[in-house]
This record gives sequence, C-alpha cells and structure tokens, in this order.
Amino acid sequence: MKLFYAAGSPYARIIRVVLRETGLIARIAEEEVTLRDPNSALLAYNPGGKVPSLELDNGAILNESLLVLAYLDTQHGGRRLLPMDGSDGWKILAETGRAYAFLDAVTVWNRELRFGLKAPGVIALETTRAERAADAFEAALGKSGYGGPIDGGQINAGQIVLGAALENIARRHKVWAWRPGRPRLSAFLDEIARRPSFTATVQPEIEV
Repeated sequence: MKLFYAAGSPYARIIRVVLRETGLIARIAEEEVTLRDPNSALLAYNPGGKVPSLELDNGAILNESLLVLAYLDTQHGGRRLLPMDGSDGWKILAETGRAYAFLDAVTVWNRELRFGLKAPGVIALETTRAERAADAFEAALGKSGYGGPIDGGQINAGQIVLGAALENIARRHKVWAWRPGRPRLSAFLDEIARRPSFTATVQPEIEV
C-alpha cells in the first residue's frame, strides 16, 4: 500500500501519525506530492487532487482523512483507535467528529486568508466557530474528555485529530492566539506534540 500526502496538510498528517502509532508504517510506503499543481503525480491516482489518498494493494484508492483512518484501524492488531462497536459508549467517535469539525473551521478560515477574497463574513463565521469549539475542548478536558495516556501507551483517534488540529494552528495559522485562557488545551497540545509519531511528521511553518 502507499499513502500520498502533502507535508503541509493537517488531514494527511493525521494519517501519517496513525501509521506510526499503529506500526503500519512498516507496511505502507509514503509519497509526498504537490497540491494545486496540474502536473502533480497524485492526479493519476486521485483526479480530485486531495490528500490523504491511500492506494490499496488491489489498486483501489481511498481518500478523505476519516475514511482512511477508519480503514487503517482495521489493518493492525492493536487496540482500536476508533472503536466502532459502541464499547466505549461511542465516546471516541463523538470526540473525533468534534475535533474534525474544529479542524475544518480553522482550515476554511486559513484558506480564506491565504487564497480567498478575505471575505469578512466568512472569516467572522469561522473565527466564531473555532473560538466556540476551543472553549468546548477546554471544558471537556476538565471533565476527562479526550483523556487517556498521552505521554505513554496508545492514544485514540480523537486525541490524534485534536492534536493535529492544534499543532496546525500553532505552525500554520499564527493569526489566532488561542492559548490564553485555555490552559488545559495548551497543556494537551504540549504533551501530545512530544510523541514520536508527532515529532516525525511535523508540518512546515508558514506565516498566516
């Protein structure tokens, strides 16, 4: 199997972290590709040009980060990152969905600043959405949400997605000072960013 990724994509980074957390990196090659490029090698596999894209051994191509994550979670022998049997009361599934929605809000906001028309209405909407979500994460962390062994042991999908979203902000969306007033969320990022799976997949920084 082969994973196509772009180093700056937080969605692809989630999958690169998953490969390292599960040990699947030993079985799945990684190929860095360009985006928004008519000559990108990715287009032969995924005409939509999106990452992550995962080529299976039978030639099938999976894309969309959450779908790729769910598939990969069936391919390793360890504890599930994203339990789909309700054994945890669907807690991790719910937390993963909220973390993806948070990442989506910041991604829209960031793209509007970088590539869009800098429309005040869009920026205001996504800023409000991101602030509201960050406050909810801060509250959830105070009630054992997104809990588990961050510094040691296996983490779960919700923690991976939230960690990737926060570090994406820290490195590629510096316009938002999200840390003040959110000590638990700040500590969560500081802790998860030390894991080898995160340090091995650090995104390049940009000034936005």
